[in-house]
Amino acid sequence: MKFNSLVVAVAATLAAGSALAQSTVSVQGLVDVSAGSIKYSGDTGSKLSVNSGGMTTSWLGFKGVEDIGNGLKVDFALTSFLQADNGQSGRFFGDTLFSRDANVGLSGDFGKVSLGRNLSPNFLPVVIFNPFGDSFNFSPLVLHTWVPNGNFGARTWVNSSAADSGWSNEIIYTTPSFNGLTANIHYQAGEQAGKTGVNNVGANVLYFNGPLALTAYYHQVQVANPTPGAIVDATSTPINYASINYQKSYFVGGSYDLSVAKLFATYSSSKNDSSTGAAMTDKTYSLGAKVPAAGGNVLLAFADTKRSGSLVGADLSRDTFSAGYDYDLSKRTDVYAVAMSDKINTADRASSVAVGIRHKF
Repeated sequence: MKFNSLVVAVAATLAAGSALAQSTVSVQGLVDVSAGSIKYSGDTGSKLSVNSGGMTTSWLGFKGVEDIGNGLKVDFALTSFLQADNGQSGRFFGDTLFSRDANVGLSGDFGKVSLGRNLSPNFLPVVIFNPFGDSFNFSPLVLHTWVPNGNFGARTWVNSSAADSGWSNEIIYTTPSFNGLTANIHYQAGEQAGKTGVNNVGANVLYFNGPLALTAYYHQVQVANPTPGAIVDATSTPINYASINYQKSYFVGGSYDLSVAKLFATYSSSKNDSSTGAAMTDKTYSLGAKVPAAGGNVLLAFADTKRSGSLVGADLSRDTFSAGYDYDLSKRTDVYAVAMSDKINTADRASSVAVGIRHKF
């Protein structure tokens, strides 16, 4: 079934259900397209590209909530990533249709329980605590965490996080807010017969109090998702990343809004154990600032990763710096310009420049 036909069918079904249950159902989405010259360190050359998702990955979907009384609410989300530059669904070839969200939840005074495909425990800490947010093209911290250089089969640099930014087959419990402090506990079932101990688990905490915000997360990853791209799916030369079968990772971060500038800082460490007994450790720190200027924001961000261990052999390192300006045309539309410099110690430094427009609806 073609994507647009499926969207119409789902919309009709949801509308019928809404009438019966008196739920609030809405169609939401975001379209972000940029144009520029893109080259990451290790690439063979620059590409003049029109790309989807410069600052935020484009998406479309349905969300709804129903108040069922006694302080309880049921909500759902069915949202799909899309490539606005060519009209294809998903983030990349082979991505599942509702890879952004496919979940239903129950919330009340106890907090919230959600089941289905949803955020990984490291997503919110990473994207909230860097000035470029959830930019999978230009945020140095996001690039180091989830985005490999090269292709999925042969990578010049593999992403630090062993799993996707969203987890399938997941249960999340979210606590109520305690004076600005909330926690999320994540469990992803491995769904492997006879291997009930194979799964992903993690948790994060988020604290917001005036100008100060703090966060931390921890996860243990043993399985990938039904979409390609996680470390445990990857192979590369000369490193066989597919031999990695277990990752432990922790992260701490904070931000402070001085009014004249909002400052960001994070640190993370990930240790990967392989089926061959070899290991790999990544240690990443990032710094950033968001400075209000002329009705928009100047964005500055830097991330540095040191990679070591017997799986790697010779130590590797990568540093990425991005500078940009984001200007709001309205409450739902902004335009931006970004320049980025990226360097792996085994490859030449590479530069990218792009301009784009983002619209939320």
